[in-house]
Amino acid sequence: MRIFIFLYLLVIPSLLFSQEKKTSKNNLDMNTKYSSITDTVKKKKAKVATIDQYQIITLEHDTTYADTSLTLKSAYKQNHIRRDEFGLLPFSNIGQPYNTLQYSLTSFSPYPEIGFKAKHFNYIEADQIKYYSVATPLTELFFNTTINKGQNVDSFITLNISKNLNFSIAYRGLRSEGDYINQLVSAGNFRFTTSYATTNKRYILNAHYAYQDVMNEENGGITDPQYFESDNKDYKNRQRLQVYLTDAESFLKGRRLFFDHAFRINPKGGDNNLYVTHQFNYDNKTFEYKQPTVISIVTNRRIQRFGESYVASNINDHTKFEKLYNKAGLAYENSLLGKFNFFIDDYRSNYLYNRVIVPTNGPIIPSHLYQQFNNVGGQYEYQKNKWNGRFLYSRSISNQSLSDLDAKLRYDYNDKIKFDFRYRNINKLPNNNYNLYQSSWVAYNWSNNFKNEKINSLSAEVSTPWANLQAQYTVLKDHLYFRDDSTPNQKDSLIQIIKPYQYDNVINYLEIKANKEFKFGRFALDNTFLYQKVDQSDLILNVPDFVTRNTFYYSGYFFKKALYMQSGITFNYFTKYYADNYNPVIGEFFVQKTDKIGSYANFDLFVNARIRQTRFYLKAEHLNAAFSRGNYYSAPDNPYRDFVIRFGLVWNFFQ
Repeated sequence: MRIFIFLYLLVIPSLLFSQEKKTSKNNLDMNTKYSSITDTVKKKKAKVATIDQYQIITLEHDTTYADTSLTLKSAYKQNHIRRDEFGLLPFSNIGQPYNTLQYSLTSFSPYPEIGFKAKHFNYIEADQIKYYSVATPLTELFFNTTINKGQNVDSFITLNISKNLNFSIAYRGLRSEGDYINQLVSAGNFRFTTSYATTNKRYILNAHYAYQDVMNEENGGITDPQYFESDNKDYKNRQRLQVYLTDAESFLKGRRLFFDHAFRINPKGGDNNLYVTHQFNYDNKTFEYKQPTVISIVTNRRIQRFGESYVASNINDHTKFEKLYNKAGLAYENSLLGKFNFFIDDYRSNYLYNRVIVPTNGPIIPSHLYQQFNNVGGQYEYQKNKWNGRFLYSRSISNQSLSDLDAKLRYDYNDKIKFDFRYRNINKLPNNNYNLYQSSWVAYNWSNNFKNEKINSLSAEVSTPWANLQAQYTVLKDHLYFRDDSTPNQKDSLIQIIKPYQYDNVINYLEIKANKEFKFGRFALDNTFLYQKVDQSDLILNVPDFVTRNTFYYSGYFFKKALYMQSGITFNYFTKYYADNYNPVIGEFFVQKTDKIGSYANFDLFVNARIRQTRFYLKAEHLNAAFSRGNYYSAPDNPYRDFVIRFGLVWNFFQ
């Protein structure tokens, strides 16, 4: 009821005052169109700011523009990670980890990171930060309801102090109670960015500071899936379902200071330019796992879910990670040949605990893992006429062996037909939590010296008015993964022991993805299909063979074109497969070969509306869960989301 009252209060005033002077689609008259309706003072003719003066710039200097349109693609991004979730399978509460249905969504870097990858879906990395240049201050307010008590907000403002200097500040806050016992999520992502360029573009700077924290209460999944799957109405109240952990929680937090800048040596820009470049990145991360009560009660049985422990209560595992990265280069730019950049970098990291563990049998578990190495490399960028390419190669010159070859090429046949190709060859150092981990759980302590992972990937994408097609072929060697290492007796006692392993054989992965929208007047059918095939000797990389999302919807204008609306239904489906399970102690998914999930339909009913620069989203998620059997999971013992009605909006202000 509160949602409809809130929607009413927002929509009615907008409709009452929706009349405005017609303006060009490419122009935004910031002083008249967005001025106060109570302002009766006669104004001078206002200057017009075009939409291309509201620039959004990535780390690689690719530029897009502010977009307040309402499309199906923008509706797909109406979630807490602010991107399309196709290929990702969310857990029952917002802000929990995602299981990965589409393996190509996995990102790779040759450098070692802290690990705990399942905890990083709600963590904004350095290459995901956007920079801005705007004609007038731009504000965006994002709001979404959550599961039971809580809210999801993302507020952002950017402005140019002068033509050359921009600041932006943003904060994303999430709090969601969830349906199950011990499932609260609380997260915050603060970002501050600045961009500066001299008038003649001789010096350019992009910098940001980020502070982020992600807290998840961890229940370890439900203990009796048969009750969840039964038709017993008592268990429709999910608080009645017993879980493994009632007071455990994990916590990831981090601070980052980053800047990327360049200085042109020649005073005036011309056909030939020479630049000095530098990039700096300081990262400080902490991962904690807390479990005050060691003993779990499962159907009157007392168990220790993760085996023996060094302490009888108040488990508090604490992992720290610091990274300092510097990259210096010299770039030559020619208007005909393109841009050549040669660089050397310095990487230093310290992954540490505050103790040394000496087990009764086995190797000593050290207190830290310190790494330092240097790379040299070059990058070539070319952009002329219909061709656009970026080619990067780097290789270590220190003891560690790592390399990265990344070649991207794009051909724009015309405005509607584009071809993209990419080849990636990475010799990657393992993430730190594969080689070292310490815990109060006895079995969760290890010190390894794994080999580098080798990843070869070739992909192509074709965008046309008729269909969009993507294909990728990946070869993995020395693939690192986690698996359940429990003995049969431990499994009978409901004990879960997870350890890292390296796969000696080769894994071949093939993906074909297609997207096509059919339009019939005001009706449309948007289809996305994904086919995947894995060739491997053992079940290590597990994904569904087939994933589909199909949306049938209606769109049109109402109230003298003051309101634009879309309404329809979305169908999601993926075939059964041995989905990876989730372990909260290490914050990672692990391979399992006993339980399959999938082969269930998921229907979402939605109504989206746009009034001026405000977009409204009302969705009935997983509609068929209200009358179907509970056989839907995101991972073994971790149910997918039940039926829920959620409301959200995105509101832009151009001052």
